[in-house]
Amino acid sequence: MTTIDTSTLATSTGTTSSDTNSVISSDFETFLTMLTAQMENQDPLNPVDSTDYATQLATFSSVEQQVLTNDLLSDLTGMFATSSMSELANWVGNEVRVSAAAYYGGTNSVTVAAEPDSAADSAELVVYDSTGTEVDRLSIDTNAALIEWEGMSEGSYSFAVLSYQDGVQINAETADVYVAVTEVRSADDGVALVLESGDVVAATDVTALRDPSYG
Repeated sequence: MTTIDTSTLATSTGTTSSDTNSVISSDFETFLTMLTAQMENQDPLNPVDSTDYATQLATFSSVEQQVLTNDLLSDLTGMFATSSMSELANWVGNEVRVSAAAYYGGTNSVTVAAEPDSAADSAELVVYDSTGTEVDRLSIDTNAALIEWEGMSEGSYSFAVLSYQDGVQINAETADVYVAVTEVRSADDGVALVLESGDVVAATDVTALRDPSYG
């Protein structure tokens, strides 16, 4: 018995919902034409069992439903991404707290979220330039929360907090910074933020948002 291969029917990539519906409709007509031809040309001494026809129809229906479901999920994903971008558009110009480099423009200080280890009796803030070279180191209070770094020359800087107990380093962590958002864009894994420092981070990495006038 000749069986119609439904695996190649109702498949399409890079199409819109209307395109997919059109393809499915066309494929279904092709399927019926092939099924009719199969019935007309079957061996009269060995006819195809009606159960086989039912199975082929059910298989095509399953493929059709899967294509429509995948297309719907794709549309929903695009809709959610667009919605998120619209909601986050007002973040542009504001400052977000994130683990990334900060940009020092020569005037305003950089706000660093320095959080020394709770067991520390002393702590330091270490500053690195865009090449990873240490350019500054200063002692900070172990109860410090936000530190205003007054900057050096214009450029991007990253920060680390070193915690000590009895003169022995017990912890070293990258410090979060507050940095301005310059652009919101769509990314493969969601919505991304372009920062003033040039870094691109996921919106989900942000832990706080504030008006730049706060600093």
